[in-house]
Amino acid sequence: MKKNLKHLIGLQDYSTKEIKEIVDLGEKISLSPEKYSNKCHGKILATLFYEPSTRTKFSFESAMLRLGGNIIGFSDANTSSVSKGESVADTIRVMSFYADIAVMRHPKEGAPKLAAEYTNIPIINAGDGGHLHPTQTLTDLLTIQKYKGSLENHVIGLCGDLKYGRTVHSLIKTMARFNTKKFVLISPEELMLPNSLKRYLKENYDLEIIEVRKIEEVIEDLDILYMTRIQRERFFNEEDYLKLKDSYILTKDKIKNAKKDMIIMHPLPRVNEIAYEVDEDKRAIYFNQAKMGLFVRMALIMKLLEVE
Repeated sequence: MKKNLKHLIGLQDYSTKEIKEIVDLGEKISLSPEKYSNKCHGKILATLFYEPSTRTKFSFESAMLRLGGNIIGFSDANTSSVSKGESVADTIRVMSFYADIAVMRHPKEGAPKLAAEYTNIPIINAGDGGHLHPTQTLTDLLTIQKYKGSLENHVIGLCGDLKYGRTVHSLIKTMARFNTKKFVLISPEELMLPNSLKRYLKENYDLEIIEVRKIEEVIEDLDILYMTRIQRERFFNEEDYLKLKDSYILTKDKIKNAKKDMIIMHPLPRVNEIAYEVDEDKRAIYFNQAKMGLFVRMALIMKLLEVE
């Protein structure tokens, strides 16, 4: 393995300065993507997706193609030598000969970190089990910077499944580093943010945390509302789920008292937690958020390949 080789396994390994450099480059690219169309000419990205993905996989592939590079890889581990029992370590060793950089999604926590120990090329974690999803967090940061002008001093509402949602955990930990004023946690009791994470925030950052059950109680205070779906499979009985699910569907009525410049975000895919009528509201930016994912991944590829 090369010394000083930079990977992206989790954002905890990056300083706020390094994170900001990626976000700033992503913002520059979003303004003039065509200027970057040959930055990775002759470079190859390997996409190693051991579980299904739509946005993450296609946005990485699109990012490399827009940078003038090429792609190899698999989207179904059953069509690769993994189906014959090949280990992650051996797969990545071989792929290192064929590609300049690799992006990996894996159902097992820690798989991308393991891969990074056996390779001479940068590894990007595109999601490992329920653990981390750092490029979704970079997407969220670029979206916040682009639409709110800065990453600092916001009141951020997070709604839905705060117990199991890896995107929520990753975003909270990272935004706390950028002087977030207040986190407003909106969820049913069954899906509250884990106590360990609340304790971590209180011990390490000077910020306020409040917990409520309904969006309407806090909507007027929010600068950012980050929606996630209430997951039916997390409830022990159907009755509890049915009782709660409609309280967490965002409608026009629920945002009528929100700030004019509040933004509504969602990592997608959406199921039913945001009514289609909300799509017409100019504060609803979740589809543009997905677009920002393309630009921040272009920036990340350039940084890891040390392309000027």
